[in-house]
Amino acid sequence: MAPAFSKDEYASRLARVRVEMEKRGLAALVIGDPANINWLTGYDAWSFYTPQVMLVDLHDGPFWCGRLMDAGAAKFTTYLSEEQLVAYPETLVQRTDTHPMAHVADWMVGRGFGASRIGYESDSYFLSPRAMATLRDGLPDAEFVDADLLVNWQRLVKSPAELAIMRRAARIAEAAMQTAWDGAHPGVRQCDLMADVVATQIRGTPEQGGDMPAIHPLILAGEAAATAHPLWTDAPLEPGQTIAFELGACARRYNVGLARTVHLGTPPDNLQRTAAAVEEGMAAVMDSLKAGAIAGDVHAAWQRVLDRYGLEKPSRIGYSIGTGYAPDWGERTLSLRPGEVTIVPEDAVVHVILGMWMDDWGMELSETLHVRSGDCERLCAFPQHVHVVPA
Repeated sequence: MAPAFSKDEYASRLARVRVEMEKRGLAALVIGDPANINWLTGYDAWSFYTPQVMLVDLHDGPFWCGRLMDAGAAKFTTYLSEEQLVAYPETLVQRTDTHPMAHVADWMVGRGFGASRIGYESDSYFLSPRAMATLRDGLPDAEFVDADLLVNWQRLVKSPAELAIMRRAARIAEAAMQTAWDGAHPGVRQCDLMADVVATQIRGTPEQGGDMPAIHPLILAGEAAATAHPLWTDAPLEPGQTIAFELGACARRYNVGLARTVHLGTPPDNLQRTAAAVEEGMAAVMDSLKAGAIAGDVHAAWQRVLDRYGLEKPSRIGYSIGTGYAPDWGERTLSLRPGEVTIVPEDAVVHVILGMWMDDWGMELSETLHVRSGDCERLCAFPQHVHVVPA
């Protein structure tokens, strides 16, 4: 196994992060988000359940800092040298009387960061309060500065190499959704159908094997269809159900989202009317989503369609997407919502998800869209209509 991208690709990403660090007067940056670590270096392992960070400085790094048993993964997923791997001993794993970040803090002092201005990710799922407290205790003369999302914003604009791998992920997403459409019939257990979907996601295509998406596949059926993120059960699908699938796919840690809706039997009038509004709304969003557009204006195009149909959707309708690990495939930067003033840049990739959750049913339609200079491109070529299955 080799790193997903070339040395030059990773060097370009690192350079962008360092430019932003210098703007903020940071000598070092502590990164806890495994997606950011992967984006910067290619490091890929399910090792983030124990303390793990990456330290980026202005000259010599980045430095991966993690558990000794996981250092080997860096040797075949990154271009990092032995000197850039800082492994803490196994004796520090899950102890109550000490913490692995004490080892990292000692190393940072030895590298000359004892009195530096150090940025850190303040809202990462993976950089715990105890980890940060241990770092602060070990570097009492350093100034720690909130630099949350610094790396995330550098990820917003995709390179040609990133777009290429996302297109491969899109082919897997199409196959996964086709599996859901083909397998959705009355009497089929949700868990059995989703097992087939997951197998398709991981099997991938002849050109590209799949990874597990950062959001595991979702099925909204029965009473669970009235909410946004339910988990599957062993209940069988039933005649008359409207079933929404939010699936997507992942290749080399790059995620593509795809949501569609199936109905078992004759679709009722309210579903047909809502589906018509959602399809029209997606067309309006895609017509307005282009480089230089204001995110809030893109949402307004959707809202005008909803107003005409007398429907409501209080949640945002889209967000930037790319590399990611569980529990989220979004980049936590660009959002399409009312009043959002962020300008959408060329070569951003946005997952637009138009979920409509009613009192006792729901439906979804989503597209992962590559933003271009005068328009946007659907990465997945899959029918948007509600798929009707005879019951």
